Amino acid sequence: MNYRLIVFVFGELALILAALMCVPLIMALGFGENSAAIGFAVAIAVCVAFGILGLALRPPKDKRDLRPSSGFAICGLFWILVAMIGALPFCVSKAIPNYIDALFETVSGFTTTGSSIIPVVEDIPRALLFWRAFTQWIGGMGVLVFIIAILPRNDKMSTALAKAEIPGPQFGKLVSKLRFTSRILYAIYIALTLMFVALLCICGMPAFDAFCHAFATASTGGFTVVNGGILAYNNIGIEVTITIFMILFSVNFNIYYFILIGHIFKALKNEELICMLLIYLGVVAAITADITLSKTYSSFGEALRYASFDVASAMSTTGFGTGDFATWPVLSQALLLCVMCIGGSAGSTAGGIKVSRLLILSKSSVNNLRTTLSPRSVRAIKLDGKAVDDATVTNVRSFFIICAFILMLSTELISIGGSPDGSFGTNFSAVIACFNNIGPGMGAVGPYGNYAGYDLFAKIVLTFDMLLGRLEILPILMIFMPKSWRRIS
Repeated sequence: MNYRLIVFVFGELALILAALMCVPLIMALGFGENSAAIGFAVAIAVCVAFGILGLALRPPKDKRDLRPSSGFAICGLFWILVAMIGALPFCVSKAIPNYIDALFETVSGFTTTGSSIIPVVEDIPRALLFWRAFTQWIGGMGVLVFIIAILPRNDKMSTALAKAEIPGPQFGKLVSKLRFTSRILYAIYIALTLMFVALLCICGMPAFDAFCHAFATASTGGFTVVNGGILAYNNIGIEVTITIFMILFSVNFNIYYFILIGHIFKALKNEELICMLLIYLGVVAAITADITLSKTYSSFGEALRYASFDVASAMSTTGFGTGDFATWPVLSQALLLCVMCIGGSAGSTAGGIKVSRLLILSKSSVNNLRTTLSPRSVRAIKLDGKAVDDATVTNVRSFFIICAFILMLSTELISIGGSPDGSFGTNFSAVIACFNNIGPGMGAVGPYGNYAGYDLFAKIVLTFDMLLGRLEILPILMIFMPKSWRRIS
């Protein structure tokens, strides 16, 4: 492992984080929120100190290569360090006095989970609410992808870092240089976010709220600035706009690039996109029928309103809520839990296991069944007409097995200290919600609850679950593998 390179890259990352924190610092000074301003000043000072150290230990250009395994370990380590620094403004300002609670909230932001331990968000200074939403927007496309986009570095090193951070079963570039690919993706991300802010303002949402909710939606994170959530605005236009953009940000960003360069039909024929939309429409129809027949709402239109929003929120793993789905029939809750686990497309900001993995696993299972019936037949697993290599199929299967093990182990661990409402279902849904980066679960951690009732040990476990889910397991696990840290220079 090239330790000088680690310190150097983290120093660059810390300086960028310091620059980003200047925005809420200026807001805190403008709003007269002195405690928040001190918190940001302390965090910026820590970032600058790391930055100076990193620049002082900068390695020569010919010694800036990374092994793939090292790239995964560094990615996991950097996410933890960034979250630890990002939590300082909450803790120093006393808005969240307990550091573990502050770390939970910050990791929830950077991983775009949206789980919160804050009982009343209106009690938090506005600059910290902005930072809370901003962490989601930064983490949505990727912290390391951001520095790849703005800072020059060799493509081999960039690829090692990006492979670890970009979600999905397969990694690819839009253009030859990864740096330019990152810039294209961020340009699309920024353009869609600004368009979304403008539409929210047109619909009547205050500018501050519009930016915070745009950050939370673009990243599919779900942090809100009002305790009542989106329902507090009581505005159909806002709900429809957010529903549309939750779906848009759940789509693989490569599709938008193909549309921009004129390959519209190729983009719209994407198998994962079609499957995702069919799942969404099917679940909306099923839940609408279920809650209409059960008379949960007074009319079909009201049922459709809540079902379409909450299914989009669950499948995109944004975590916004309008209806209290804890009061829905069991079938509707089960369907909602299923789409929470599935999530959106690979290459989007959505969490979950990803639709492409579900497609590969389903096709692999069907293929195995056909091979059993016809042992001599050889059938390739294809996605969008292209054969999926055996290594990818094996990785997808392993991913599902490891996910199942993590869900079981984490549920057992957080159950040691009990549950906020004494329910196993609450603990299980909390783990699913954190690991899949969804935010709200069921029971005490539902859309109108929070995670404050868990003890510190449970919060630490759930914090790691959020990191495991966002980085899709391997980067965090590689931190604990001795071979990842073997010195090579």
